[in-house]
Amino acid sequence: MEIGLLAIGAGLAVGLTALGTGMAQSRIGAAGVGAMAEMPELTGRVILLVAIPETMVILGFAVAAMILLLLGGG
Repeated sequence: MEIGLLAIGAGLAVGLTALGTGMAQSRIGAAGVGAMAEMPELTGRVILLVAIPETMVILGFAVAAMILLLLGGG
């Protein structure tokens, strides 16, 4: 396997998931602040909804780690 392509794949796995998560969290955060302005008891739910997309970056990092382990161990 081409080492450079594996490294690019690992970078894309983290970079694209981070980009998607950032876009999702910006929209969720804006809507959440608006909802909390009207109903402060929604604070816990809004924090949870902002944190949920972050799991996508964690999964992207896990995929990148597996790719890099393949790179180093192969």
